[in-house]
Amino acid sequence: MRPLILVVVVVAALAAACSSNDGSEVEVLRLATTTSTNDSGLLDAILPSFENEFNARVDVVAVGTGQAIELGTAGDADVILVHSRAREDAFVAEGHGTARYDVMYNDFVTVGPVGDPAAMEGTPLASEAFTAVAETESTFASRGDDSGTHSKEMSIWESAEIVPDPNSSWYKSLGQGMGATLNYSNETGSYTLTDRGTFLSQKESLPELRVMVGGASIDENVDPSLLNPYGVIPVNPDKGSISSGLADQFVAWITSVEAQEKIGDYGVDTFGQPLFYPDSEAWRSR
Repeated sequence: MRPLILVVVVVAALAAACSSNDGSEVEVLRLATTTSTNDSGLLDAILPSFENEFNARVDVVAVGTGQAIELGTAGDADVILVHSRAREDAFVAEGHGTARYDVMYNDFVTVGPVGDPAAMEGTPLASEAFTAVAETESTFASRGDDSGTHSKEMSIWESAEIVPDPNSSWYKSLGQGMGATLNYSNETGSYTLTDRGTFLSQKESLPELRVMVGGASIDENVDPSLLNPYGVIPVNPDKGSISSGLADQFVAWITSVEAQEKIGDYGVDTFGQPLFYPDSEAWRSR
């Protein structure tokens, strides 16, 4: 009888987890998103509002953009929130998602050790800074995880006409998320490319790093290629067990003026600037 009792207990626990305090059923939304939205603390700040309003629970899977798109393609997510525009458009064009909606943006910055062995601080263009890294063979930590940040990094190397060798002594391909990559850079005195939001949110634990390319705020970033837009895409309900109704509600909510205000306010009190800037159609036309 013990196995039966265990099954009953587990089922009861799952049922309780999917019920609200008033006994009504809680619908679950599977959100595949980037490590930057999670590591920055943004999701913890805004998702409770959605969950309360729609009697829902959001199960977040924070991975690189490439992996998030793969989850959507396989039907293992109801909605994706990512930042690699060409791949987002392809995801929709191939029928995996119903439509893409602008949500927000921030920017990429190159951070590095205080000693700045590549002498890149203040360099206006990321491609020039990357060239300095390669010429001096200063250690560079790449996420190497098929994320939106990794894709941006590779596009910068391409614009610099450099193909970094992952077997070289100075180029480290980690296969890690943004938070782990920043910690590695801090510990080893490496340069890396990061979204500004994640760097600012973890800056207190990264005493050996500072922004080298991108300036102190997004307004000081003179390299237009470093802008970093995010889009939200409901997964095609034809893929099977997709909570399409809740996914559509999530899209409407996160692009609403109310949620956009929450996004724009996040980080201002602590860092003196937003970690993400609202950019939905509703926000731009308010």
